[in-house]
Amino acid sequence: MRASLLRRFVALWRSDGAAAALARAREYLVARRGGAAPGTIRPAPGCAGAPYLGGVWQSLAQAGAFHVSTAPARPARQRRIALIGDLNLPQCRKYRAEQLAEFWALHDVEFAYAHYLDLPRAVQLMQQATHLTLYRLRSGPEVSMLLYEARRLRLPVLYDIDDPLFSVSAYETYANMAALGSEAHRRFVQEAPAYLDVMNACDMVSVSTPALADHARLHTPRPVVLRRNFADAATLAAGRRAMQAAQDRDGLFRVAFASGSRGHEADFAPVAADIAAFMEGDPRRRLMILGHFDRAHLPAGLAARTEWRRFAGYGDYLGALARADCAILPLADDSFNRCKSAARALDAAAVGVPVLCAAVGDSPAVIRNGQTGFVIDKPGGWADALARLARDPSGARAMGLRARRDAERRWSAQDAAHVADAALAKWVSA
Repeated sequence: MRASLLRRFVALWRSDGAAAALARAREYLVARRGGAAPGTIRPAPGCAGAPYLGGVWQSLAQAGAFHVSTAPARPARQRRIALIGDLNLPQCRKYRAEQLAEFWALHDVEFAYAHYLDLPRAVQLMQQATHLTLYRLRSGPEVSMLLYEARRLRLPVLYDIDDPLFSVSAYETYANMAALGSEAHRRFVQEAPAYLDVMNACDMVSVSTPALADHARLHTPRPVVLRRNFADAATLAAGRRAMQAAQDRDGLFRVAFASGSRGHEADFAPVAADIAAFMEGDPRRRLMILGHFDRAHLPAGLAARTEWRRFAGYGDYLGALARADCAILPLADDSFNRCKSAARALDAAAVGVPVLCAAVGDSPAVIRNGQTGFVIDKPGGWADALARLARDPSGARAMGLRARRDAERRWSAQDAAHVADAALAKWVSA
C-alpha cells in the first residue's frame, strides 16, 4: 500500500507541483484519520500482502467459478469500454480519457474511466465492461493485477499512449531532458521497458499521431491504430465562452506560449531571438507565457515584456489564451517531439486564435498554412509571420476564426479516418 501511495504522490508532484502534491497528501491523512482513504490498496481478508483482488480470485477458484466461459462482448448487445490509466496530467486526462465519451457515443458505445490507483472504481468498471483500455501505464503490481483480471474476464484489451514513453531512442534525442536533469533522464530511460511490457501484453495499440504510430511499430508486434486528439464539444463550448469574455481589447498585441509541463524551455530557446526582435519592434507587444517556464531562460529584455499566467484549470487557461492575438508552438526537431499531438493547436483554435507552429509533430496536419495559421519551416520565419499578423490585426482575427471553423467542422468528434482509424471501431464491434 505504501509503495503505491508514494508512486502516486511522486506522479502528482511531477505533474502539478509540490503545493498540489502536499495538499493532496494532507487530504489523504485527514481522511485516513477519519477511517476513510479512498483509492488505496488494502490486502484481501485472510491474504495479508495479497493484491486487491487476491482473496476474490482464491474464493472464485475454490468454488470452481474462476474462469468466465463466454467473452462479455459476445452475448452483450451494448458495448461498454472501461479506460484505466495514469490520469495525473490534466491535458492527457482531457484528450485521452474525458473526450472519449463523446467519440464512443458516435458508435453507440458506453464509456467510463478511472485512475489506475483508484482500485475500487477501476475493478468495478471492469466488471461492467465488454472492452478495456489501459492508458499510459507501465508495469507494476497494480497494473499486473488489472491485466490478470482483464484476462480472467476475457476482455479485449487496448493500450493507448500519446508520447513515446516506451522508447529509449526517443528519450536519448529529446532536447527537453536537459532541463529536467540527469537523474530524471536516467529514470525515464529505465522506465521505458516497463511501458513496453504493458503495451505488448495488450491486444492492440492506439496512439495520438501518425509519427507515434510509426515509432510504436518499431517496438511492438501488436497492431497499431491512430486516434487523434480532437476538439470535443466541451472544449468548443468553453472556447466560445472565453472568446466572448475576451472581446474587450486593450491595444496590446499578445503572443502566447503555453507550457503544460516542465522542460519546454528547450522548445522556446531556438525562437527566443526572433520573439525578442519582434517585441522590440513596438512597445505595445507582449509575450504571454501560460504554465510552466523557468524565467532564468528568458533574455532580460524579453522578460520585461512578458506576462505570466499560471495554469488554474482548463477554463482559466482558455480564458487567458483567448486574450492573445496569436499563439506560438515551437518544437525542437527530435524523435520525441515528432510524435507530439496537435493538442495546443486545437486549444488555440477553440478560442479563435491563429497558431504559428514548427514543422514538427502533428500540428502542421491541423493548421492550413496561411489560412488558419503558419507552419514555420525556415530560419527567420517566426519573425516574418509575427510581423505579418501584427501589421493586420483584423486579418489575424479572421485567421483565428477560420481556425475555429476548422475545429468545428474537421477536427471535432466524428467518425472519420483523419480522426480515428476504422480498425478502432471494429475492435469494439467485433
